[in-house]
Amino acid sequence: MKRERNILIAGTILLLGTAAYGLAQSDTLLTDSLSINQGLIAEMSTETRSLSEYFSFPKLILTLLIIGLTYLFLRVVSGLLTVWGERTTRHRVTIKGFIPVVRIVVWIGSFSFIVVAIFQPPMASVLAISASIGVAVGFAAQDLLKNIFGGIIIIIDKPFQIGDKIQIGSHYGEVTGIGLRSTRLVTPTDNLVTVPNAEVMSQAVANANSGEENCQVVTEVYLPLNADLARIRQIALEAAHVSRYVFINKPVVVLFSQEDVGQRVLLKVKVKAYVNDLRNEFLFQSEITEVLTKEFVSFYSGTDLK
Repeated sequence: MKRERNILIAGTILLLGTAAYGLAQSDTLLTDSLSINQGLIAEMSTETRSLSEYFSFPKLILTLLIIGLTYLFLRVVSGLLTVWGERTTRHRVTIKGFIPVVRIVVWIGSFSFIVVAIFQPPMASVLAISASIGVAVGFAAQDLLKNIFGGIIIIIDKPFQIGDKIQIGSHYGEVTGIGLRSTRLVTPTDNLVTVPNAEVMSQAVANANSGEENCQVVTEVYLPLNADLARIRQIALEAAHVSRYVFINKPVVVLFSQEDVGQRVLLKVKVKAYVNDLRNEFLFQSEITEVLTKEFVSFYSGTDLK
């Protein structure tokens, strides 16, 4: 009996000791947890104060000033390059091709300077903000991002450049601007067409000159089947060679074919030549058409050819 009582007393003491140890450990864990929470709160407060310092009013004013000066600088540089290119036909396309490259390089340099030299945020904050903005913009402006990536690819890959004559879908004209969002071209009727870059990248683009100052021009004239082919070829070649718009370093070709026009089968004459300036394309076509029409006016007046 005495022995059982001693065992019970020993068990009770052991149980009380275990409980006391558990309470002590619990107090230690609670103290550590409170310390960690206080550290996180202090760190968040520090970050909040840091953000208010990053985006202070003077820094925002300086940022707007830099953006404004960058915009004015690019307007001046683009204007000078355009004027310089217009003064020389030989290098107009090459000079204007630098305009979109200069724009994207200057804007990237300007925004990099603003982030690194003015705001100077910690790298962790930059990565976190960039990820958040990237996700938000990715969902909200998918079409805009497609156009921007398309503009970058056009500038890097150069399927065409400013000054080229291109065909995009049903639009044909001279490229006057390549931006990050869209490509602008002027049609023969002097209309300014703006095509989103995503649309440009999703379809075939025909380039008439591929960066050169000269381009091929095809003039088509219809004559009767009994016309003298040798005489037509001679007159067409002479008209093309003596034209002030022709590029003499490339050949002139005259081709014949038959085509149904209304209820008649006519002779289709194609005069293929290169102009010395792509802007003379329609002037050359008009001149060749005028010469051939005068030579074969009897056909157009309804009489037989002599």
